[in-house]
Amino acid sequence: MARQPAKITLSPSRDIPFDHLILSQSNVRRVKAGVSIPELAEDIARRTLLQSLNVRPVLDAEGQETGIFEVPAGGRRYRALEHLVKQKRLARTAPIPCIVKAADNDVSAEEDSYAENAHREQLHPLDQFRAMQAMVDKGSAAEDIAAHFMTTPAVVRQRLKLASVSPKLHDIYAEDGMSLDQLMAFTVSEDHERQEQVWEMLTHSFNKSAAYIRQRLTENSVRVADKRVRFVTVDAYVAAGGGVVRDLFEDDDGGWLTDPALLDRLVDAKLAAEGNRIGTEGWKWVVTAVDLPWNATNGHREIVGAELPMTEDEQARLTALQAEIEQIETEWADDPNVPQDVYARIEGLETEIGQLVDRPMIFDPAEMAIAGAFVTIEADGSLCIERGYVRAEDEPVVEVSGEDDGSGVDPVSGEPIPGANHNGTAPSASGSAPTGTEEEDADDDILKPLPDRLVADLTAWRTLALQDAFAQSPATAFATVLHALVLDTFYSYSRESCLQLSLNRVSFANPPAGLRDSAPARAIAERMKRWEDRLPESDKELWDALLAFDADEQASLFAHCTSLAVNAQAEIVPKYDNGRVSTHSVARRIAHSHVLAHAVGLDVVAAGWKPTVDGYFRSVTKPRILADVTEARGEQFAGMIDHLKKGDRAREAERLLEDAHWLPEPLRTPDADDRHGATPDVDREGLELPAFLDDDEAAYAIAAE
Repeated sequence: MARQPAKITLSPSRDIPFDHLILSQSNVRRVKAGVSIPELAEDIARRTLLQSLNVRPVLDAEGQETGIFEVPAGGRRYRALEHLVKQKRLARTAPIPCIVKAADNDVSAEEDSYAENAHREQLHPLDQFRAMQAMVDKGSAAEDIAAHFMTTPAVVRQRLKLASVSPKLHDIYAEDGMSLDQLMAFTVSEDHERQEQVWEMLTHSFNKSAAYIRQRLTENSVRVADKRVRFVTVDAYVAAGGGVVRDLFEDDDGGWLTDPALLDRLVDAKLAAEGNRIGTEGWKWVVTAVDLPWNATNGHREIVGAELPMTEDEQARLTALQAEIEQIETEWADDPNVPQDVYARIEGLETEIGQLVDRPMIFDPAEMAIAGAFVTIEADGSLCIERGYVRAEDEPVVEVSGEDDGSGVDPVSGEPIPGANHNGTAPSASGSAPTGTEEEDADDDILKPLPDRLVADLTAWRTLALQDAFAQSPATAFATVLHALVLDTFYSYSRESCLQLSLNRVSFANPPAGLRDSAPARAIAERMKRWEDRLPESDKELWDALLAFDADEQASLFAHCTSLAVNAQAEIVPKYDNGRVSTHSVARRIAHSHVLAHAVGLDVVAAGWKPTVDGYFRSVTKPRILADVTEARGEQFAGMIDHLKKGDRAREAERLLEDAHWLPEPLRTPDADDRHGATPDVDREGLELPAFLDDDEAAYAIAAE
């Protein structure tokens, strides 16, 4: 008959008074780790001892038990109990649950101590998440859970967020089918069905990164950093019933808004209200838009307003603020450790000064009656108001009769009428006064204006002489061209130049969305504003103002004005010739634009262009997307998105090409050999200003004489 294996006998348990326990020198844990002793003591005080101490009796010299027991396993629990005794929160004689092993047990005390620490298995993170969720479900607050487990409320909220992910994804995570980073990424959406759809999609994608998961889960949301959100504020959106999701594990700039339609309604309503408010100022029209077209103000005349002067109280306040800033700066000038509240005070003072200095503009009510304003949103969410633009159709019509009113002065221009008599009598068709014997005799003694024909002949001769002299004065020629360009750029209503030269500013018939907010557009607008602030209000003062600039300033202003006429757009050629543009003229224009691009070292990628879904991929075919990805990243990457639908393929292509520095052909500048006879490359390093422009002192010496 088979022999039965011996039954295992467990060590007995018993309660031993604390003052009968001592810490064993056989405990292998010597290095502090994990929860500190005071924290563990607080946990024992709250929930009592959850695990017994492992003890062995201490023997005397004769091998007899002394009634004292050493603790080889459970030393940290012993110290925590000792801490409570010292605090008089636990009696020295309090019974402590212990597992008692024989002093002469075959297994050493060191082995027991090592086994207790080595054989423990940390709780799986998913069990942590679910446990905390269960505690919340039973009424515990996140702050209470954090206090009980010696952590922070933020960590508890993270664990609870992870517990809210789809149970199907929890099961996959439990089987090591996804990483913790991936699980954390799924917390940006509360839609379990959408979470599962994205995970299913990842099984067919080479990219399973947490960043990509977040991107897919938030693609139909709007970032809180969006200018529309900043304009209406998150609080107003939430008050209207909108939802916001946050990423508790990554910096999310405030999170995402989950109801873009609601956001757009709030933006439209607030913009309309602002437009109505601006309209009450007396403008004929007000245009409101989240994004204004690139050429919104083209063809409009800008009227000039005057700043509202400061009151005595405002001027006194400004003086006091400036004095306080100077005092603070003097007081802390030599101190390297300036308190943060001092910086905050200076910032507050500067903000108030800015509000005082930024004066509102006053316009002539008569001009406001024919002018309007544009209202839009800046990138930081603030309101942008551009007032005082007159449309061409609203310009007042001045009827010119062409007849002399008897004063000898043109009623429109206020200048003398050529050929008119000094006494205001208009000459006849032959240039003489009315017939009559006495009047004819009197005319012999009157100094008449020169005949129009003779004036035209003489000034034709003078024109040629001026052209010849003009050609011999490069500085004056440059100044005159600059003057004409600035007039066309900043004073479109002016006709103060005798130079028959005009600037044909480029406008886009159908500009792409967002062009006005692109990096180059913002740079041009900022440069335009800087020059507007420096140029005189009246075009009659412009010539002298230009001569006061040094050579570098004149050259910069010249470059700015001429840049507005650079046209490198391959515009759509009408099916039927309209006489304005042809395929041949567009091709020649593009070819020359490559010459300029080489000359200035154009880098479209550095300028801020990227291949996005809205800006590029949505407008091309699926095969084109594959071809572009193949060209930029290789066939391997293109093959990974070949199975996707158009929308998903476009989004994947955007992500793949984000940092690839790839450009579609229309944005590329071909090499010199590829330009088929175009002008050779220009060495930008060899481009220098003419000598007359490179000398600050002599720049306009001739023009000023």
